[in-house]
Amino acid sequence: MRRLLIPLLLATSLLGACASVVNPVTGRSERSVMDEPTEIAEGKKAHQEVLKEYAVLDNAPVQAYVNDLGQRLAKQSHRAQLQWTFTVLDSPEVNAFALPGGYVYVTRGIMAYMESEADLAGVMGHEIGHVTARHGAQRATRQQTAGIGVVAATVLGAVLGIGDVASQVSQSVAAGYIASYSRDQESQADQLGAEYLVRNHYDPKNMVEVIQVLKRQEQFAADTAKAEGRSASGGNDWLASHPSNDQRLRDITAIADTYAKDASYVDEGRDRYLQAIAGMTFGESRAQGVTRGRSFYHEPLGIVLKAPEGWKVQNSAEDITLVNAAGDAGLVVMLAPAKAGSTHEEIVRSVFKPTQGRFDKIELNGLKASRFTGTATTKQGQARAVVATVVDGPQNNRFVLLQASKDAAALQRNAAGLKDAEASFRALTAADRAAAKPWTLKSVPFPRGGFAELAKQSPLPQAEAQLKLINGVYGGGKDPAVGQRVKVVE
Repeated sequence: MRRLLIPLLLATSLLGACASVVNPVTGRSERSVMDEPTEIAEGKKAHQEVLKEYAVLDNAPVQAYVNDLGQRLAKQSHRAQLQWTFTVLDSPEVNAFALPGGYVYVTRGIMAYMESEADLAGVMGHEIGHVTARHGAQRATRQQTAGIGVVAATVLGAVLGIGDVASQVSQSVAAGYIASYSRDQESQADQLGAEYLVRNHYDPKNMVEVIQVLKRQEQFAADTAKAEGRSASGGNDWLASHPSNDQRLRDITAIADTYAKDASYVDEGRDRYLQAIAGMTFGESRAQGVTRGRSFYHEPLGIVLKAPEGWKVQNSAEDITLVNAAGDAGLVVMLAPAKAGSTHEEIVRSVFKPTQGRFDKIELNGLKASRFTGTATTKQGQARAVVATVVDGPQNNRFVLLQASKDAAALQRNAAGLKDAEASFRALTAADRAAAKPWTLKSVPFPRGGFAELAKQSPLPQAEAQLKLINGVYGGGKDPAVGQRVKVVE
């Protein structure tokens, strides 16, 4: 859970008619509302918004490593003259994206699943390609031409086309605009990524490995859903205009095959990469809070929660939710807005705008609290029940614990579970701090006992499968040779 949610877009109106701009990649003129100075200016503004919303990974060696790699790739791109900025975000999401003007972001989440420096170069080369081909400017021009308006500083081109970045952006503007690039743009970015790999003496077939990583993620998610009796998601092509990973795999394989095998290709940098990411956080971070089984620990906020038996913890940017197995009820825990008020009653009135109800003074594990039970009116004018508790938490923070449900019947059915979930809210103790420690990556020699042996010492909940996933062999891949260094989580 983060303290603040800021829109990922800086929405501006670009005044003036389209002008003719030469595309650096194709060499052809195209009508555009964004010339290069405008791209740079809007990208710079949006970069500041991204940094407000997403924490930068506090790991100077990793940041330096990624920046060095990115600068080398960009220097060999079609827009080497841009002042490129490469940033690693402190997010477990498997994602990467770019802004106009030369701003490229990768998450530590996607880095955990890359196998080598050349793999990471493939991810970054793809994103650089979106910038060099002016895909953001092309999208902005289409939007203005359509009369919808221009969002100049758009978060561009997630590798997956889904995830935290894309979902939050889609709440701010038309989903069809933000959600995905066109098939042609994605294909062009893949082609440019392969080209930039070759220019830097990396084998373009590493682009194939990048797409394989996404394929393995899909398979793991589907297998996990099946084991839990859930329906698998529809995959990563969440709009029809975005090429699926199956199609991208076929396309990028064909692209890579157009390059002759070159003896001058450098080492893919696997050992350098494993050394670079050693000690990097895996999964949830200290700042985000960590989930361990049914328990959730947030050291900076100083709180602990535990989901009832059969329930799960869902940790998002805005809140923490303890949700039941059916998914129709849960306890939502959030920080009270700073300007909501100075008393519990003022906070409830500010957040929920109730029409009637009562307040009861209570205690939750020694913390002063007030429970509100009443009704409020929805935007559609319908009355809805509100059961919410405001708690004076550690470090002078106030928390709102809302009993949420699909309907009144679900609220009644889950009354006992919701009560237990609320009762679990407490202050973090000294004994909790070990459990609140985030997991980190390191590399070890692959043992004779294989991943089954490594799994015995792993804290991961699906240890053997997840270790295979982060090492690129999930779903039938060949195990590494005994003694070869592989990634583990500790």
